[in-house]
Amino acid sequence: MKIYIGSDHRGVDLKLRLTDYLKENGLEVEDIGIPNNKQDDYPEFAFKLGEMVRGEDNSLGVLICGSGIGMSIAANKVKGIRCVRAVSVDDAFKGKNHNGCNVIAIGSEVTTDFNLVCEMVDTFINTKTASEERHVKRVEAIKTYEEDN
Repeated sequence: MKIYIGSDHRGVDLKLRLTDYLKENGLEVEDIGIPNNKQDDYPEFAFKLGEMVRGEDNSLGVLICGSGIGMSIAANKVKGIRCVRAVSVDDAFKGKNHNGCNVIAIGSEVTTDFNLVCEMVDTFINTKTASEERHVKRVEAIKTYEEDN
């Protein structure tokens, strides 16, 4: 499984720490490769990461900005992407297991406990996607709407 990771300038430090952590735990991690500066804009990172996740079977994405909100909104505009903005392990679990999310967005200024960030990302990566009929039905409804509109 490949993990794509990207951040705006407010998430660079967390992105670097998290990338090292994930690689140390045997995961293939690829930074999306957009340089950061104080004037960068989160949609650029979210759109590129979403396109990369969509284009690579069995991949997931991690986005980091100050709050996680902007990244999640922008990522959810990419066809085929379902992004959860997570501030807890439960958010990460439900985003993947109940909603079939393939990208997680984290706020570097919201979730400042690195151990919690690691636990959220580990949970997101290791949780199976929606399998209960009610969850599968809902995810399929979202996919159908996205295709038709």
